[in-house]
Amino acid sequence: LGYTLISEGGITETCADVRVILQAALLTNSVALILAHNHPSGNLKPSRQDIEITKQVKDAARLMRITVLDHLILTDEGYYSFADEGQL
Repeated sequence: LGYTLISEGGITETCADVRVILQAALLTNSVALILAHNHPSGNLKPSRQDIEITKQVKDAARLMRITVLDHLILTDEGYYSFADEGQL
């Protein structure tokens, strides 16, 4: 079990590269991963970009036999789980 910081951003956005995410998983011989990021705005609703990156990572990870267990959005108010909402 471990974690890797992929990207840091500003108040409104950050950039995460699917290849960098999978590289981190492959270099640690991971068989599963959980994506997580925060929304400083406090909005728990996934953005279009959140949905797109989740699909891209899931599709690419599948090719490497890595399971995406969840993608969490964290705020001061709570969290949003793609898995709990049936979006994985």
